[in-house]
Amino acid sequence: MKFLFDFFPILLFFVAYKAYDIYVATAVAIVASFVQVGGYWIKHRRFENAHLITLAIVVVFGGATLLLQDKTFIQWKPTVVNWLFAVVFFGSQFIGKKNIVQRMLDQALELPAVVWARLNYSWVAFFIVSGAVNLYVMYNYDEDTWVNFKLFGMMGMTLLFMVVQGLYLSRHAKAIAQEDKP
Repeated sequence: MKFLFDFFPILLFFVAYKAYDIYVATAVAIVASFVQVGGYWIKHRRFENAHLITLAIVVVFGGATLLLQDKTFIQWKPTVVNWLFAVVFFGSQFIGKKNIVQRMLDQALELPAVVWARLNYSWVAFFIVSGAVNLYVMYNYDEDTWVNFKLFGMMGMTLLFMVVQGLYLSRHAKAIAQEDKP
């Protein structure tokens, strides 16, 4: 459910684009991002950092798109968000005792430090590749293809990556479970 909630602004952007144009879709994405952050606050009485970062970037890049009537800014937003997350995940390897993936999942999983590091670095690589693929599609295909990719391509890439990570985790979870048996 959280996955769908995180894609809420992108989905509304897509619908608004198909009904109107990229500028209306950009305005809708900005409003939807505010609603997402506000809704999360109402339900949990706290903010999620990823939502706040995305909101700030969509306001800046979306605002520039609307103000300058230049779609390039909103098309760069997914790349900027992904590359910023790559920097944060990479930096988390060197700050504190746990990287960001371990901080998010260690209450549910017990894994060796090397596996946590691999998972974190795999997210770094995923974010870098996602940002680069967004630029590739943006500069090599038409606007409509980019919008379709933004929803379906990025979501598909994310789901595929999560499945691969799940398979990797299951392999290590089995090894840990077998080590605990007499």
